[in-house]
Amino acid sequence: MTDYDVLRVFCGPTGGYGNELGVVREGSVMPERSDRQAFAAKLGFSETVFVDDPERGVIDIYTPTLRLPFAGHPCVGTAWLLDVPELVTPAGVVGARLDGEFSWIEARAEWAPPRTLRQYATPAEVDDLDVPPLGERSEMGVPPDEVWGRIYAWAWEDEAAGRIRARGFPGRDDGIEEDEATGAAALLLTDRLGRALNITQGAGSQILTAPQPGGWVEVGGRVVLER
Repeated sequence: MTDYDVLRVFCGPTGGYGNELGVVREGSVMPERSDRQAFAAKLGFSETVFVDDPERGVIDIYTPTLRLPFAGHPCVGTAWLLDVPELVTPAGVVGARLDGEFSWIEARAEWAPPRTLRQYATPAEVDDLDVPPLGERSEMGVPPDEVWGRIYAWAWEDEAAGRIRARGFPGRDDGIEEDEATGAAALLLTDRLGRALNITQGAGSQILTAPQPGGWVEVGGRVVLER
C-alpha cells in the first residue's frame, strides 16, 4: 500500500471539523496519471495530492473522478505539511505562508473551478438546504445544469464583520455529496465581494480570506495531521 498522510484542513477554533485530505509525499512511487486517479478514487477523499518535488512544492491534485489544476484546501494543507513558501500547480504558482495557527495560500480566482455563488437571505436558509439531486432541478430555483456542482450556498451572518455561513456541493458522481470546506469557492466569493471574509462552512469548519493587490486572494485556515 502506498504511504500517505491524512490531514484535516480548515478546522474550527478548537481543532475539530475540517475537510479531509490525502497527501502522497513520494509522488514518484506512482508517476502515471491513471494510477493516481485510481488511487484517489480508492481513498475516497474529496481531494488527494501527489507531491512530485517536495523542495519546490510541485504537486498534482485529484478528486476521486478527475484531475484538478488547482484546489483550495489541498493547497492550504499541503503547504502546511511541506512548510514551503510556494506550491507549483498546473494552474500557476501558489504563494504560501504560515501565520501562527493559520496556513495561508495566495491564488487567483480564475484558477478555481466554476461555481454558482448563490446568496440566501439568512444562515437558517442555508442550513435547511437539501443536497440537490444530480442533474435535476431542485428547490434552489436554478436551471438543472446549474444545480449540482455549481452551487456554493451562502448568507451573511454578520455583514459588517464579514462573517458568512456557507455550504458547498461538489457535484461529482463520486459519493461526496457535500464538501465540509471549499477553499476555491471561498476564493471566488472573496473575489466577487472584494473584502475579507470569515466563513463557517459545513458542520463547523472555518475559512479565512483576504483580497490582495493585482487580483490575488489569500485563503487561510487551521490544519491538523490526522494520521
